[in-house]
Amino acid sequence: MELNGVEIQDTFCEAFGGFFTRILITAKNEKWAKIAARVSTGYGTSTIHCDAEAGIDIIVPPDKTPDNRPGVIIMFFKTKKDQVSNVVMNRLGQCVLTCPTTACFDAINGSLDPEKEFEIKIGANLKFFGDGFQEKVEGSYPFEAWKIPVMEGEFIVQSLAKVGKGIAGGNFLIIGKDQDSALEAAERAIESVKGIPNVITPFPGGIARSGSKVGSKYSFLNASTNDPLCPTLRKKIENSELREGDNCVYEIIFDGATEEAIKTAMKLGIEAAVKVPGINRISAGNYGGNLGKFQYRLYDILS
Repeated sequence: MELNGVEIQDTFCEAFGGFFTRILITAKNEKWAKIAARVSTGYGTSTIHCDAEAGIDIIVPPDKTPDNRPGVIIMFFKTKKDQVSNVVMNRLGQCVLTCPTTACFDAINGSLDPEKEFEIKIGANLKFFGDGFQEKVEGSYPFEAWKIPVMEGEFIVQSLAKVGKGIAGGNFLIIGKDQDSALEAAERAIESVKGIPNVITPFPGGIARSGSKVGSKYSFLNASTNDPLCPTLRKKIENSELREGDNCVYEIIFDGATEEAIKTAMKLGIEAAVKVPGINRISAGNYGGNLGKFQYRLYDILS
């Protein structure tokens, strides 16, 4: 199969189930909402070592937020259900409560399995920072919220946030003739999915240059460099997946609330990437179908 003259390999990506929260941060202006969103989702690229995979979902206009202020929605993904609360509390408490002019609300609006949604405390826990001076917000919202006195004035935060069942690790690989071509294609792929709700690209700028394989020759590591896709190793190893002229590979990884969100993002990203000259082919990262419950064949995605 070819798309815009670029080979699409007959393979699939392999993704995993997980739990996620979707949080709306509002602020006096978009600048401060974005600052809080960026800081609170930092160090959130991979659950290999980070406490969560995290990223910015979409920008929300004032007429679509509970307090009629500009907002940014962020998402946190975690494989272990019982660890979601601590991750969210730590990040919101350290990065949103502390940020000028912000407020914080639940924003979940879709889940792979809505029947398995549950709630965690955000404002109901953060309120204790008020040292007894915190108060319930009365009459402003159709949900329970708290106002916590801070030196700037008050921090408003919804009492509870929902946790949904989602998917982490949807992906595709961009294989190019050189770094410039592959990077431009990856950047275009990321740009194409901005504004798509319920999905994030957790790696730096949405792009992973150091895709990993499961395991390592070193017993203290559970993941290591994906050597079959490293251009400098092509002639040094027997199992290289690269061909002559394949000199750069980038991986685009998606975490989403639903299969629809993952598939839409993959399709748009691939269609954007193949428009860049110098892209040799598009592939996907998988583990032979042995690890991830969700498998998305590239041919099916693009059809």
